[in-house]
Amino acid sequence: MIYGICNLGIIPVRKEPFHTSEMTNQLLFGEHFIVLERDKNWSKIKLNFDGSEGYISSVQYQEIPEDFYYSINSEKTVLSGEILDFISNVDNNLITIPLGATLPSFNGKELKLDKITYTFDGKVNNGKLSKKEIIHNAFAYLNSPYLWGGKTPFGIDCSGFTQMVYKLCGYQLNRDAKDQASQGEVLSFIEESEPGDLAFFDNEEGEIVHVGIILKDYNIIHAHGKVRIDTLDHSGIYNSDLQTHTHKLRIIKRII
Repeated sequence: MIYGICNLGIIPVRKEPFHTSEMTNQLLFGEHFIVLERDKNWSKIKLNFDGSEGYISSVQYQEIPEDFYYSINSEKTVLSGEILDFISNVDNNLITIPLGATLPSFNGKELKLDKITYTFDGKVNNGKLSKKEIIHNAFAYLNSPYLWGGKTPFGIDCSGFTQMVYKLCGYQLNRDAKDQASQGEVLSFIEESEPGDLAFFDNEEGEIVHVGIILKDYNIIHAHGKVRIDTLDHSGIYNSDLQTHTHKLRIIKRII
């Protein structure tokens, strides 16, 4: 078995092993994974955090030993807490990292990718935070442009947005909206919901294709064109700019 870790700020995860293939996800610095297949150009990986799979360039990650892979699993996850920050190695070379990057084996000053040591003195998130912090972290992504497969404030999709917001608060969500909808407790009515709960939306075929985070006063923050705030009612999301409903409500779930 081959194990790897992302040693760059952000790298694309693609559906097929081609640079022109659809980007379905991103790896952020410090995320670790199992390599399922590998050749000179491409590696098929399975991400440890959510089990999602895809292809990354074989020259865009660092191979790590099995014992380090499992030691990361057993330690408390520490994430970078600023929109943009950087780490530096022993030669003072900088690597830019986005909000939500993982800092393996972080001791308050240094982190390690196996035998390579980096320094970091920025803001961090670690441990489980209160539900109100979900809303605080959601607003950090406000006005981020929509990007299919994205997970950062510089481009993010609807389920990447909800996953990263929850991750920053210490909770695990699956990568795709339809899979996130299988988590948590079902709520029967919008009136039962509270800020931080998730609302899911389906298409004409009944497939769940969208998700957002419920705010107070029947509002919702979600990624549609950009991360934006709209009105939520029993029909779905009402976009005041377009003066119409853009998404049809399917289910509301409480994760925490």
